[in-house]
Amino acid sequence: MPPITILIDADACPVKDEIYRVAGRFRAEVRVVSNAPFRIPDSPRVKRVVVSDGFDAADDWIAEAANPRSVVITADILLADRCLKAGARVLKHNGEAFTAASIGGAIATRAIMADLRAGMDGPLGSTGGGPAPFSKADRSRFLQALDRVMVGMGRG
Repeated sequence: MPPITILIDADACPVKDEIYRVAGRFRAEVRVVSNAPFRIPDSPRVKRVVVSDGFDAADDWIAEAANPRSVVITADILLADRCLKAGARVLKHNGEAFTAASIGGAIATRAIMADLRAGMDGPLGSTGGGPAPFSKADRSRFLQALDRVMVGMGRG
């Protein structure tokens, strides 16, 4: 059975160090995909993939590499959808899983929020506040979720 590969949408990923630790325990391969180089651990299992700065270049690379032996780490809903269709498991940085059952609702909510933001940007300014700060609880939930996924994939 081929090793599990963890594909990281790295440009905005706050849990890279946690991923490296879990991957080491499970002897998983890691691909750190971004538009700019990141420091990575000195390990033959961890490889940096720097793509062009073209629109969605990192997403395209990850979606093409995703397969049933992959775990994708991303907050990007449209990338998650592409990876789920390729058979990959997909986790957000806070440990929440994107699944075949949840992705349709997530895409619909994303579209609604984009429409709302477009309607609110005007002469009075934007009312968007951005995502909540990343917390220790988010980091802990992520570690637990990634561990569960890796254990489950190791059995299958």
